[in-house]
Amino acid sequence: MEKYILALDQGTTSSRAIVFDHQGSIIDIAQKEFKQYYPKPGWIEHDPNEIWETQLQVAQEVLKKAHLKASQIAAIGITNQRETTVLWDKETGEPVHNAIVWQDRRTSKYCDQLREEGFEETITEKTGLISDAYFSGTKVKWILDNVPEARKKAEKEQLAFGTIDSFLIWKLTGGKLHITDVTNASRTLLYDIHKLWWSTTITKKFGVPMSILPQVVPSSKEYGKTDPELFGEAIPIGGIAGDQQAALFGQMCTQPGMIKNTYGTGSFVVLNTGEKPISSKNRLLTTIASQIDGKTSYALEGSIFIAGAVVQWLRDGLGIIKSSSEIEALANSVDDNGGVYLVPALTGLGAPHWDQYARGTIAGITRGTTAGHIARAAMEGIAYQAMDVLRAMHDDADIELKELRVDGGATANNTLMQFQADLLQMPVVRPKIMETTALGAAYLAGLAVGYWSSLEEIQQQWQEDRTFTPDKDFDATELRKHWDKAVERSKSWIEE
Repeated sequence: MEKYILALDQGTTSSRAIVFDHQGSIIDIAQKEFKQYYPKPGWIEHDPNEIWETQLQVAQEVLKKAHLKASQIAAIGITNQRETTVLWDKETGEPVHNAIVWQDRRTSKYCDQLREEGFEETITEKTGLISDAYFSGTKVKWILDNVPEARKKAEKEQLAFGTIDSFLIWKLTGGKLHITDVTNASRTLLYDIHKLWWSTTITKKFGVPMSILPQVVPSSKEYGKTDPELFGEAIPIGGIAGDQQAALFGQMCTQPGMIKNTYGTGSFVVLNTGEKPISSKNRLLTTIASQIDGKTSYALEGSIFIAGAVVQWLRDGLGIIKSSSEIEALANSVDDNGGVYLVPALTGLGAPHWDQYARGTIAGITRGTTAGHIARAAMEGIAYQAMDVLRAMHDDADIELKELRVDGGATANNTLMQFQADLLQMPVVRPKIMETTALGAAYLAGLAVGYWSSLEEIQQQWQEDRTFTPDKDFDATELRKHWDKAVERSKSWIEE
């Protein structure tokens, strides 16, 4: 009986389940969107129960679609939106509050306070991160401080904290496992990436009881099995990684110097730096790439908050396109950006600027500006942000970057990919299998249960779809100058 791997890919806007075969090819996919809640400007929440329900539904649906029984699934791999924070009751499994999403800015003031007190140095030294509302630690503190009875329950050891991977595994195993893997732990602001355990210094500062924290496990290991009632029989869970680390692994960027960018809701450039963490001089994040067979690999990451989400805004907010796929044609209806620059700082600026108070800015509008110019400026803004991060990485790592491997929805846009290659003066390589995040989780799970025998075996499976070669005559000097100017205009927009 042929066996398969089931990857659960729990993202910011939808839950997906994908079945992969031994060649790493997709057998079937199921996907379901869920609701986004915006209780106040800059606040973004999800209903954890809805996340769980949609994730379970698509997992059951994809097995049905592919005509597979649970016994034909060798293992489940889980990848997830990172930093999004859930606290739930250990007894009932019920969340005490909506999940606070990674994009949420409600703890910005507290992050400023930590910086003013000089505590950011401790945070960076231990976690490789910076003091920003993006990460989970300050979100946990907010829930404990603001949800009635939450702190009291936490102190009585009645609550569990987790990122989305933890919550899903708790539910999948009927409350038997409260775990997270090193890649997700390394994004909480609470985990010491050098000593590989929770930092008591930081948890104490934030007032987060150690009893609510999950056990930290490797990215690839058989952790336990699902509750037999969910799929008809128990299935081993064998791989966990936060979405960007999973994509790095799915892209087979397993050697130092290999780099990928995922163009999703946000955009995430991740560079494998090997077994030694590199401290950034340019406010990039030092993070854990994976932990397999006792070997921990590190990465430098540039997190860009808004990429594909700017296209959704053109569709839903401005209404100048009816579907996201229309942006390329609209952008190509003009020869160039007509001097228009769009900085998509809709939820602040991420790396390398880290300005929580920046806001989206369109500069250079004239009477001659058309919807085509706005679309082109939005599309180019995605590429400029990646350029800023790669410039910083090059300075930090002192590693020669040979090519950029790309994945995510926006990579279907050939105009964007060619512009990115021209801007970077570096080949941009798109793989045949675009679902690299889910594929990374599948590979981690499959390695854990011996479905694939080694890293070498899966490295053979990576195939390119197309390489975008840079135009050597392309001169980005003027474009860069205007972009930098536009970015400066967007900074500190709402600072009091």
